[in-house]
Amino acid sequence: MIGKLDEIVIDCRAPMALAEFWQRVLGGYIVRQSHEWVALEPPTGITVSFQLVPEDKVAKNRVHLDIDVIDLEDAAEAAVAVGARRIGEVVYDEQGGFQVMADPEDNEFCFINGPTAITA
Repeated sequence: MIGKLDEIVIDCRAPMALAEFWQRVLGGYIVRQSHEWVALEPPTGITVSFQLVPEDKVAKNRVHLDIDVIDLEDAAEAAVAVGARRIGEVVYDEQGGFQVMADPEDNEFCFINGPTAITA
């Protein structure tokens, strides 16, 4: 092993605003480290940080977050209400279902629900 994963960093134009969006999706608390760097400590999982960059996003993500949810439709509606948008329709396959979404800065992420999805 060379190292261990410490956090996931998302480049963005508005670190605090994007951290606040993701806090509504994942929960947890925000730690503002500077005007250029904001971290979100979710109640479970790994830290997601937001780093100020000068450029807008221009292409599809090469890496995205999968968010395990109980109900895809409920999750998508709740995320849209706080600033996300849907990309396409719910897709079902042998692994379960997923809904591709975009956060307020157009970073793609997926709500997933399948055999290993969280249960209430």
